[in-house]
Amino acid sequence: MATHQVNKTIQEINDRIRKGKAVVLNAEEMTAEVRRLGKVKAAKEVDVVTTGTFSTMCSSGMLFNIGQEPPVMKVSQLWLNNVPAYSGLAAVDGYMGATEPAEDDPLNKVYPGRFVYGGGHVIEDLLRGKAVHLKARAYGTDCYPRRKLDKDVTLADLPNAWLLNPRNCYQNYNCAVNLTSRTIYTYMGPLKPKSRNANYATAGELSPLFNDPLFKTIGLGTRIFLGGGVGYVIGSGTQHNPKPPRNEYGIPTTPSGTLMLKGDMKKMNPRYVRGVSIVGYGCSLAVGVGIPIPILNEEIAWHTGVSNADIQVPVRDYGYDYPNGVPRVLGHVTFEELQSGEIVLDGKKVATVPLTSYPMSVEVADELKKWILDGNFSLTQPVEEIDCFF
Repeated sequence: MATHQVNKTIQEINDRIRKGKAVVLNAEEMTAEVRRLGKVKAAKEVDVVTTGTFSTMCSSGMLFNIGQEPPVMKVSQLWLNNVPAYSGLAAVDGYMGATEPAEDDPLNKVYPGRFVYGGGHVIEDLLRGKAVHLKARAYGTDCYPRRKLDKDVTLADLPNAWLLNPRNCYQNYNCAVNLTSRTIYTYMGPLKPKSRNANYATAGELSPLFNDPLFKTIGLGTRIFLGGGVGYVIGSGTQHNPKPPRNEYGIPTTPSGTLMLKGDMKKMNPRYVRGVSIVGYGCSLAVGVGIPIPILNEEIAWHTGVSNADIQVPVRDYGYDYPNGVPRVLGHVTFEELQSGEIVLDGKKVATVPLTSYPMSVEVADELKKWILDGNFSLTQPVEEIDCFF
């Protein structure tokens, strides 16, 4: 059983936050601090490390309620701005996925250069205070006689609206290349033939799950920054892999952990929630997520001291291998190399393209840091751990 020279509790850290005495660093600053002081001294001096990422997160969506008006109805089909939402959730609840495209958008053909409007754009439009057209259809019953509803609504008109995201904050992800002889269009963006570009995601040393790779502090009930408002971790996300290969720092070397997140859209900021149209692929949603890491001991301090040079990212071919379900890894590169603008693959220099905004990721981490320093955000103790076998 591990013993620690430093032992703090979340309650003690929250007391320091309330008194204005907490020391809070963003994850970039903590990396430098651990290098300067070592993990034990850094654990003594720092109370909270804030992380951040701003990236396309396709497995996201909006759970909402449209309210009732006489005569009442039980919706069986539902659209917002002609984007279909799932409505098999009782009378007037719906769920709109970020990657669902509009049915009758004249540009809704997935061709290179074409803009695709979809669920992610509806979510952003609502957050910006815009009106969207609601269309609902029902088969009618004795208790729910209405069959049709058509009207414009804003976010303020919806009794409830939450981001409810099944899979966010992937812990490591692929660097995508294309070994075929033609350009291909993927969720990782356009990939030129013969590996002429390499596209990658995540925010490196700022990324939440690189700073708590063993899920020592993140679990069910963890309070977070989500889309510019307060959100919560409600468990592991879909495709969560609790047993990936890891390097000596505990960092997964393949895509692994994920989180399921929830937050009240009426308290969010559209700066941190953006509809996305991916060239030749479809639509999605970019989401800003920041997670505070309480520095309870030197082990956690050491993990939050992770640097971009410590993070190994797998390179995979999206031309032949990925579409055919072949899990081959062509090699690993560091996040530091990816950020430099080029990597070397099979002896050839390849230009790198980020799909995650690093400046916006820093902004998310710094905004969360400000909330904590101002005493407007306290930390929570998870009520259930997330599986991580190490």
